[in-house]
Amino acid sequence: MQPDEKMMARLKPGCICQGIKLISLLEALEDGAESFEDVVRICGIGKGDCGGIRCRQKVEELLAKRVAAKNIP
Repeated sequence: MQPDEKMMARLKPGCICQGIKLISLLEALEDGAESFEDVVRICGIGKGDCGGIRCRQKVEELLAKRVAAKNIP
């Protein structure tokens, strides 16, 4: 992750309901989280009023980007 991306991730929401920033989700993925459930366990997201609907979508998008990046030759 580029320094500018990291700085912006510190400002953007990752889980609006729990007040968890995007950087926490990204760090969980960098540390080896491979599913939404892994990120929930590491960050504590998904337990807010929306029941994880918003942050699940965000985590699944991030996971898909990671898979796509790995498949680039």
